[in-house]
Amino acid sequence: MAYYGKCLEAVIEQLDKFTPKRDNPEQFLEAAATSLQALSPRKQGFVLEVLSGCLEYRKLLTVVVDAFYAQDGRLCLRVDRSRFKVICYLATFLLEELGFQLFCDIIKSQPVDKMCKFLRFFFNPLHLCSWIKDEWSLIYEPAHVKENWIDPLIRWQPEVQELISHLEGASVSQSSPLKTKAKVTEPKEFNLTAPKPRTIPAPEPVPVVAKPRPVPQSTYRTPKEQQQLETVKRYNRRKAEELLLRANVEELRCAMPRSCREPTQGSKQQLQLQFPPRIRKTPKLTFYRPDSVLVKLNTTAILREGALYQRQVEQELQRVDKLVDGAGDFSEFLEWQKKMQAKDREEQLAAGECRRLQGKLSHEEAVLARQSLVQENKQKAEQQKEQMAKLMLQHAKRRLQEDRSRKELVEQVIEGQKNVKAAQAKLVKGRRQTVQEVIEASRGLLQRRAQEAQEEQRRRCELISQLRALETQPTRKGKLVDLTQIPSYGLEGEMSIVELRERLALLKENRRREEEEKRDQIIQGKRTKSQELQDTLEQISLCRAAMGRSAALRWEEKKAAPAAPTQDERVQQLRRRISERAAERSKQAALLHVSAPRAARPKPRVSPSGWKEPGQQKAGAGWGGRVPRAGTSIAGGGGVPARADASPGPQAQLETQHWLEQERSRERRLRALQQGGSGPGPARRLEAA
Repeated sequence: MAYYGKCLEAVIEQLDKFTPKRDNPEQFLEAAATSLQALSPRKQGFVLEVLSGCLEYRKLLTVVVDAFYAQDGRLCLRVDRSRFKVICYLATFLLEELGFQLFCDIIKSQPVDKMCKFLRFFFNPLHLCSWIKDEWSLIYEPAHVKENWIDPLIRWQPEVQELISHLEGASVSQSSPLKTKAKVTEPKEFNLTAPKPRTIPAPEPVPVVAKPRPVPQSTYRTPKEQQQLETVKRYNRRKAEELLLRANVEELRCAMPRSCREPTQGSKQQLQLQFPPRIRKTPKLTFYRPDSVLVKLNTTAILREGALYQRQVEQELQRVDKLVDGAGDFSEFLEWQKKMQAKDREEQLAAGECRRLQGKLSHEEAVLARQSLVQENKQKAEQQKEQMAKLMLQHAKRRLQEDRSRKELVEQVIEGQKNVKAAQAKLVKGRRQTVQEVIEASRGLLQRRAQEAQEEQRRRCELISQLRALETQPTRKGKLVDLTQIPSYGLEGEMSIVELRERLALLKENRRREEEEKRDQIIQGKRTKSQELQDTLEQISLCRAAMGRSAALRWEEKKAAPAAPTQDERVQQLRRRISERAAERSKQAALLHVSAPRAARPKPRVSPSGWKEPGQQKAGAGWGGRVPRAGTSIAGGGGVPARADASPGPQAQLETQHWLEQERSRERRLRALQQGGSGPGPARRLEAA
């Protein structure tokens, strides 16, 4: 065992000296052969053969050793890295050539615990057949790896397991007995004199604190601003309740017959008890606001608004000049413009109603498409089942063919393994010849490199002696400088340092004087600009007051002339199409035995002037202006008749809520469009100015 241990130690020592980035394997083998000439020829041949194999397959060995250190060898030293590479090479490439008994002797010559860990990790069948095979296949051909390396290792795995168990038993028997505990030193106390007791210090005088000021009474009072806000809130709430009560009474009056629209004093009290005022959003609410509200404008806003008003005044003056010169008046154009705006408003209302009905129509068509999709899915499912049955038959046939091909492949592999030993012997003989040739070629290269290194060393010594001779020459360290002397370099405008300093001082003084003048100009410009802004603000306030008066007059005119209801052929056509789609959907749902979703009756539309759509006035009057339940069927409202015996499910309730929200948003958009012309436009602003 000592013989094999010395051989492996020599291989490990040479392998530790090899660095892949710096050394060439051929030259390294030549140098190792020269250093191992003291060994016997047999021992030298074994060491060189193992060393050359480790260098040739160092990528394969590095993969295994790195994984060992990452998983099971975390506590192993990095110095033993070359040892594990040598054992991995012997087990992979030379196990059958050496024989199992000689391999056991080599393993026993090494540290037992380290060899147990590495062999257990390397000969694990799970590791050999999974990641080791995959990593080696990335470097060499997969078939070559499996046939020449992985399969032999798996065959030797039972014998190696017996060797590992034997080594573990030997390591347990050789473990040293427990060491006896040494005698513990017992410390002893020092013989010190007892200290004198400390005297009690005199108490310090209590400092006198100044009397604090009392808390002011304003801390416990409510601020004036908060009281004012509470007053404004109460006033706004009372005003809102009055307006809401009036709005509710107006809605009830519109829903009642003409004979009952004039309520008496008692009916008013009953209405107030039956319908208490509620707080809700409405465009009729007006809140109390203070008269003196200051809005702070920046310079940009002031100049922009002033330029706008100035432009409007100039345009108005030009218009007056043209009228004085005999130009025509714009009264006819303004009347035509009002008519066209009213017509555009009616078209917008009709377009909004068309969009709403188109949404309902698309909903009905979507339901029909969903029902047709269910039928198509059923047909596709049947076709899919037939295709799956055909695919299963094809898969069974393919499996039978694959099993036959596997059996043929196994027979081929068994025949190929019979000629492995002869090929390995021939390969070893060829490697030995190659190593001898490489050693002879590398000797000549080493001699040439040694001569070149000697010449380079001699050249460096000569340069160093010359540099040292130059360093020993004396040099003058100090230099006298005259600040009043001109350098005389031949440049234009040369001057001495003293003159340069004087000129810099004069330049600083001139720059300071210029900065003061510029500062005075900036201050004067700011004053002028502030005065211009003040004048612009006065002009803006006058223009705003005039435009506010003209806007109020226009609002009163608009309020006095309510918009007339419109009827459009597109709306009627869309309603007819919706009713046809609803009937078709109910028929198809009856065929599919699926209950059709119910559409809720929308809230009756009431315009500001009090008129309703045809077909909704009677239904609204019967319910007192309230929206009926989602389960009731309504004629002429664009909905679908629902079954009386069916209870409304969660989907029907969500759909009902959706259509109610759509109807409310449509009413809000209608009111906004009717009141859209009340705002002051550019032409009316110009007229007011």
